[in-house]
Amino acid sequence: MKIVCNRQELLESLNGVSRAVSTKSSIPAIEGILLKCSNDTVILTAYDLEIGIVTSFVADVKEPGEIVLNSRLLIDMIRKMSSETVTIDADSELKAQITGGITKFSFVGIPASDFPEMPIPDAENTLTLKASVLKEMIGKTIFAVSTSDQKPVHTGTKFIMNNDSLTMVSVDGYRLAVCTQKVDFSNDNKSFIVPAKTLSEVTKLMGEGEEDVNIGIARRYGVFQLNNYTVITRLLEGDFLDYKKSIPEGFKTRVKIGVRELFDAVERASLIINDRFKSPIKFVFEDNRTVVTCATALGNAYDEIICDTEGDAVEMGFNNRYVLDALRNCGCDEVYLEIGGPISPLKMVPVQGNDFLFLLLPVRIKTAD
Repeated sequence: MKIVCNRQELLESLNGVSRAVSTKSSIPAIEGILLKCSNDTVILTAYDLEIGIVTSFVADVKEPGEIVLNSRLLIDMIRKMSSETVTIDADSELKAQITGGITKFSFVGIPASDFPEMPIPDAENTLTLKASVLKEMIGKTIFAVSTSDQKPVHTGTKFIMNNDSLTMVSVDGYRLAVCTQKVDFSNDNKSFIVPAKTLSEVTKLMGEGEEDVNIGIARRYGVFQLNNYTVITRLLEGDFLDYKKSIPEGFKTRVKIGVRELFDAVERASLIINDRFKSPIKFVFEDNRTVVTCATALGNAYDEIICDTEGDAVEMGFNNRYVLDALRNCGCDEVYLEIGGPISPLKMVPVQGNDFLFLLLPVRIKTAD
């Protein structure tokens, strides 16, 4: 196998597919990238047995062939070269030589036959939407995905296609994030659960463009096609939380508050919280103000924010990180905080529109004597 190609184009393609490379495995081949070269096209594939990423680019293929090269080593070599073009030449004994200008590297590759066969699902195009829309929806939900393996189905985000809308839902047992957008799709209503890792990598591959993203579903697999990449992932299976039953109806207290002001106040109060000294942030909503306090062995914090309150005064405690995550990802200037009582979940919704809903469970706080 021998190819000559543009160094920058090769590097960008390698970086893209390397997101599916296994970092620690007893199978050396999945720590590498499969290169298949023929007909002036190079196809790159990475597959860690859970997620696979494929892309291709045009190159001068001198000799067709295929080989697996260690991802970290190959990317580092290509990155450090200064030439505009790179030559990759691999012989029948799997010795690969990487040349750029006067710089040369050589190392031993892995037979392509050792690379695990990646499933190629016959996925019908279930949904097409703009990359910016999908990226926003992922951002508003992925932060609430569970990181615990106690219930694996909650380590992903549920996609629910219903009539003319797409709803994405994430939950981790302490918080819930729901985002809904109007979309056009021609298939029947359906739902599926995509691992958070896959969505994180898809977000990175989308970049800042406005291209379409095609999503296809076939049995246990999902396929994302975007920006010259194909991402194939296993879907999660199991009983996902019936999120609608978890959302309380009505409220006794509603607070209209600035996102930046509340975020800054919570961030300031969080300065006296660390891994050794943990404590909830306490909120008091009353008389058109929000009082934010925290006390740990390190010290005390107090802050006040002007806001609009209606209904009963209420005092609640929350995990500071959960509050910051919700405010960081809401994407608006003002929110409503709707509260049913001091031990009821807090519901965060936008003042304008209804594209998201966040639910945070409170934590018990010590009351002053």
